[in-house]
Amino acid sequence: MAPTALLMMMTLLPTAASGEISGELKQWHRVTITFAGPQAGEQDELNPFRDYRLNVEFRHEASQTRYLVPGFFAADGNAGESGAETGRSWRVHFAPDRQGRWTYKAAFVTGKDVAVNAKGGKATAFDGAAGTFTVAGSDKKSPDFRARGTLRYAGRRYLQFAGSGEYYIKGGADSPENFLGYAGFDGTYKTAAKKARPGEAVSGRLHRYQPHEKDWQAGDPTWKGGKGKGIIGALNYLASKGVNSVYFLTMNVEGDGKDVWPWTAPDARDRYDCSKLDQWEIVFSHMDRLGLLLHVITQETENDQLLERGGHAHLRPLYYRELIARFAHHPALVWNLGEENTNTPEERRRFAEYIHTTDPYRHPIVIHTFPGKYQEVYGPLLGFEHLHGPSLQMGNMKLTHAETLKWVEKSAAAKHPWFVCLDEIGPANTGVKPDADDGDHDEVRTHALWGNLMAGGAGCEWYFGYKFAHNDLNLEDFRSRDRMWDQTRHALEFFQRYLPFAEMQPADELTPATDDYCLAKEGDVYAVYVPRADKAPELKLPAGPYSVRWYNPRAGGELTTGTVATVKGGSTVKLGLPPGEKNRDWVVLVRKAGQ
Repeated sequence: MAPTALLMMMTLLPTAASGEISGELKQWHRVTITFAGPQAGEQDELNPFRDYRLNVEFRHEASQTRYLVPGFFAADGNAGESGAETGRSWRVHFAPDRQGRWTYKAAFVTGKDVAVNAKGGKATAFDGAAGTFTVAGSDKKSPDFRARGTLRYAGRRYLQFAGSGEYYIKGGADSPENFLGYAGFDGTYKTAAKKARPGEAVSGRLHRYQPHEKDWQAGDPTWKGGKGKGIIGALNYLASKGVNSVYFLTMNVEGDGKDVWPWTAPDARDRYDCSKLDQWEIVFSHMDRLGLLLHVITQETENDQLLERGGHAHLRPLYYRELIARFAHHPALVWNLGEENTNTPEERRRFAEYIHTTDPYRHPIVIHTFPGKYQEVYGPLLGFEHLHGPSLQMGNMKLTHAETLKWVEKSAAAKHPWFVCLDEIGPANTGVKPDADDGDHDEVRTHALWGNLMAGGAGCEWYFGYKFAHNDLNLEDFRSRDRMWDQTRHALEFFQRYLPFAEMQPADELTPATDDYCLAKEGDVYAVYVPRADKAPELKLPAGPYSVRWYNPRAGGELTTGTVATVKGGSTVKLGLPPGEKNRDWVVLVRKAGQ
């Protein structure tokens, strides 16, 4: 890189009065400000995570847009490389949403448990430090999320990028849930194993993702002399297959994997591992570049009361605050209140409200639950402004379409439409089988993938069960489901390329067949998913001429013409037969003539 380009990209202002600004000073990119503050350590009696509070107010001069961003203790400022536990660096990450001149001012106070108290504390050290910087436009291109802006809840069934205005449909990896149980991270190890319960995977050794080391590319990040190639390579592979999200726990203490926590030890609770979290940040930043959403699962069913035990009211907000301070700047991120959540309705509301008000970017918040518990968990949250969708687990994937449609319609009726994702499929022992055991993935594709999308759902992530190789806890090679990634990409490409899907509505009533799915912008464009095309599908159409084309959900590619190229509306009409494989599933695209 030329010296002038480097100077444009990186600005350093190492003064006590203003802090040190680093990063790419561009719209949607991470801008970091590091302040020199009191010497502290992860294990100090004066706890740097509990007993100090750093908030930085950022203000855009032209619009007066304001963000209040929480900061964090960063040890020596380079802990991901040094492994340091002590230092004088206090840091904030910010993702500016506008070009132009920004000002900032730090508020830094100390006091007992002041980190989780909105008020109080005594001003100390660099309190009041202030400065300015100027933000240029992003130079990134899709799929890099920084080319598209923050992914936000927009009051509709689909999330929307604030920069590009595009709507997002998810096609991602739900397994391994302990994705961050990786041998290359500091302070990461397996705690004492418990006997596996019926219906869960058996946890093995830490992940190394060795088969994906070949997918690491020159110029990709590593840390500590080359660590990280396996996990970075795994992400490269997923992105190459069109995957656009990854589901992972940030804490599984007492859970299934027992190998992921943000603390210095699994029982520390209020002492955060600066070097480990810096290393997570390296991985998450690479995900931004690849276009992989961070689906952050904050707990699982075995530990969803862990932080409330013993009456320690500060532990949960402290946990949320640290995650937000370190990672909320990532443009595409969804907070999940917990896998198979068993908290009370009041607790769920309180947790969601705290995350929403602390996260300056207002990332979407969802919640996962057991099959059969949908009404119990989701019903009381309908219309609640700080919850933006269900994270569905389907014990029977054949019910996906009906369950997705139910929550799409119920949330719309509550005047707070949810984006409804399918994030886990049953049976629990299989999920999505490896290609070697189920090469075609017909049931998953038909009932789960297209079942969700054609009900107005916002997409799917794939869970790998516990019975087969590379399962939900011991996966090492994502290529084990190579064909499933392909079929997921084909579905997303159809929606993104051919449909104004954000303007369409589920309309199964327009087809007389009970097993067809229909999505429609009536009078304009229709998609009909046919699980078996040996009989000509029918569709009720308004008057006028329409074109009829076919899309192969198994192989993707271009639209093709079947036995009927055009139809005349005004009644229920037959759409003809596909160009081949009439005993398989197809999608019929019907568009008003001239489009």
